[in-house]
Amino acid sequence: MKITYDKQEKYTLLTLNEANLNSVIAPNIKSEFISLQSNGAVNLILDMSEVEYVDSSGLSAILTAQRLFKDKGTFVLTGITSESVKKLITISRLDSILNIVPTLHEAKEFVYMSDLEKEIQSEIDTEE
Repeated sequence: MKITYDKQEKYTLLTLNEANLNSVIAPNIKSEFISLQSNGAVNLILDMSEVEYVDSSGLSAILTAQRLFKDKGTFVLTGITSESVKKLITISRLDSILNIVPTLHEAKEFVYMSDLEKEIQSEIDTEE
């Protein structure tokens, strides 16, 4: 499995450098998500700009990341350019559950805005 990481202060960017996110890749990527989260990553951006095909195992891996990161931080999908991947996400109604943005720049902004919202909410909660 070919992946690259870019760890920043506010997020970790994981780019999947594979054409397929399928039953062969999915268990390994799930392990990567778990490892990142257990090693302190709070916000994860998954860049899927090279992915052309996703099967049910791949969707399961994506949902694993969503579950791992939603409580403490943010999970964002970006770079989905394949029409078949877009269609699968829409048909499975995951577009209503997942944070999906078209570009990497927007994904980074999404993470920063989510962090800001959490900080503001935390301040409001402590004032009450």
